[in-house]
Amino acid sequence: MNAAKRRLIYERLRASNPAPTTELKFGNAFELLVAVVLSAQATDVSVNKATAKLYPVANTPQAILALGEEKLREYIKTIGLYQTKARNVIGLCKMLIALHGSEVPRSREALEVLPGVGRKTANVVLNTAFGEPTIAVDTHIFRVANRTGLAPGKDVRVVEDKLVKCTETEFAHDAHHWLILHGRYVCKARVPECPRCGIAEFCEYPHKTAATSSSR
Repeated sequence: MNAAKRRLIYERLRASNPAPTTELKFGNAFELLVAVVLSAQATDVSVNKATAKLYPVANTPQAILALGEEKLREYIKTIGLYQTKARNVIGLCKMLIALHGSEVPRSREALEVLPGVGRKTANVVLNTAFGEPTIAVDTHIFRVANRTGLAPGKDVRVVEDKLVKCTETEFAHDAHHWLILHGRYVCKARVPECPRCGIAEFCEYPHKTAATSSSR
């Protein structure tokens, strides 16, 4: 895909959603970090339901440590892999207190040392909490990047590197959210909804469903 077509895709996505953001509910960087850790292999909806009960009770590293792992599990038991996630959240709280004065660090290296935090989670926190132009490639972005031809690659790191390289500065911060939301609600895994896709006329996917926007 050439640069001109990529720009048209981003312009169209921006026009339909000028101020995109995560669907996770949070009030500060720590709440976001915990929510993203909890969201691995789980829906944002399920995480939001759990944190809506948890955060009024405990939304700081000290408060969650005081709550303890057993009680924390009770708050998040509706989320997949909740036992492992509870252990990770307790672990990252301990590290935030010991190493960062209870603050969420603003570097990828420091974030990735925390239990339950990988590159994708670090990218989400850096982008959404701190405004960094990072792109966290999840299954949705990986699918959209490959299907449309925007930034094809065989693994998530290749796709991430291509997206960072080919995304113009003015779109860099919001690209992450646009692509996730597009994959979640339009360019779906099993049957993409091409007839209502706002970027179908620029998309290079050869198996578009029904009529596309190119007929507009």
